[in-house]
Amino acid sequence: MSAEGEKTTTADPAGPAAGRTAKRAMAGRLSWGLADQAVCSMTNFAVGIYVARSLGLTAFGVFSLAWVTYGVVLSVSRGIATDPLVVRFSGVPDASWRGAAARSSGTALVVGGAIGLVCLVVGLGLGGRVGPAFAALGVVLPGLLLQDAWRYSFFAAGTGRKACVNDLLGALALVPALLVAARVGSVEAFVLAWGAAAAVAAGYGCFQSGIRPRPDRARAWLREQRDLGYRYLVENVGVSGASQLRAYGLGAIVGVSAVGVVRGAELLLGPFLALLMGLSLVTVPEAARVLRQAPHRLAKFCLMLSGGLAAAALLWGVALLLVPDRAGELVLGDVWGSASDLIVPAVLGVAGSGLGIGAAAGLRALAAARRSLRAQLFASACYVGGGLGGAAAGGAVGSAWGVAAATLSSSAVWWLQLRSALREHHQSPPRASTTRTPSPK
Repeated sequence: MSAEGEKTTTADPAGPAAGRTAKRAMAGRLSWGLADQAVCSMTNFAVGIYVARSLGLTAFGVFSLAWVTYGVVLSVSRGIATDPLVVRFSGVPDASWRGAAARSSGTALVVGGAIGLVCLVVGLGLGGRVGPAFAALGVVLPGLLLQDAWRYSFFAAGTGRKACVNDLLGALALVPALLVAARVGSVEAFVLAWGAAAAVAAGYGCFQSGIRPRPDRARAWLREQRDLGYRYLVENVGVSGASQLRAYGLGAIVGVSAVGVVRGAELLLGPFLALLMGLSLVTVPEAARVLRQAPHRLAKFCLMLSGGLAAAALLWGVALLLVPDRAGELVLGDVWGSASDLIVPAVLGVAGSGLGIGAAAGLRALAAARRSLRAQLFASACYVGGGLGGAAAGGAVGSAWGVAAATLSSSAVWWLQLRSALREHHQSPPRASTTRTPSPK
């Protein structure tokens, strides 16, 4: 598959045969993205279900707080380590990719170690039910972030098969780890089990790639990618930070159990979120390839992506509404009763996010970091305001409706920013610095 992907970068895009080859190559890369995310999402779904059924609603809320905190840290790592890699090193010569992947994965390790130490200290100081979970998260963060870095590195290289194999190994390693955690019966045990499985996959990623992460080159990587990395950092933290603020605010306004209810509704959307996240692994690399090969097709690519995702979200919502209560209780246990009330607003919220994903991918491909940052900051502010305002007015259900309204309105801003970026691109092609591919150091 990787060989076929290489052909598409050199073929004449005007020829019919080359066009068919490019479409097959793109379909292959998208398929591996979906397959990989299916493994990841089913793994996350299994962990969530296992914790919810094993520990109850309140403990599941504590686990969810650790989960969304990991999401914030992951956003930091992606913003400065892997997002610049995907934008600038998708479809480049192997030597250039290998040097960049070593520096990028080393940066992810540095982020995991530094923030993990903070989580460990804070968790030990907090105590209670939440503290041990955060301390455990601090221990496992380096492995979690390194595994994620390999995923994005493989997709940037067009070898999504390796990412899928890696995550499948992590899923298999999780089975015995969860069984041990269940015998211990604590939230921190489940966090450690989740992280231990990721560490196994992260180690295997080094073997798959034949690349040793270079933490000592993290500063050089940050310096090379500073024009994109720091803006992507703020943008990504805006996404996950908004989710964390909503979760913490919801817990303060309504109670920790409400956080578990929202997480339960997210689990119901698991299969569709698998589709969403799977495509997100490859949408930016694919948009970057479209921009290099046929720039006039980028807007159409983004529009089809957004429309397809929004339609798929609505179809999945209809399917969820048809699920009988007995089947829902079998999956989520006591969480089902409250989580099922959030299906309609949660689906509308995800559909709104889907409408903006195509525009976001286009902005990343154009390296329009300033415009994507503006759009994301606006979206994050709307998300927090809608989520917490809704929580104050109507609890968990009100929070879900507030988020739905926020995401639907934010998608319009994403498209306005993409339209402006495309106009600027056509009027004045980007300088070489926005698409440079530094040689490995």
